[in-house]
Amino acid sequence: MPRYFFNVQIGEDVVSDPDGRELPDADAAWEAARGLALDLMGSALPRPVSWASCHVEVRDEADEIVLEFPFVEAIQTPR
Repeated sequence: MPRYFFNVQIGEDVVSDPDGRELPDADAAWEAARGLALDLMGSALPRPVSWASCHVEVRDEADEIVLEFPFVEAIQTPR
């Protein structure tokens, strides 16, 4: 199974995912990125965040970008 890495950009800050997750395909990685965005938007952070400027960058094991998931897309897409 392929491994995907979920790097989160919040404003100027980037939080890298060193371990990644094994998932069956890019569609599953999209769902995981959406879940991550929803979880982060629902958590208490030390300072206000403009979610419209945040995204999850999903990379594969070859360090190629598979997709970029804007946080606002998580709000617009029903579960």
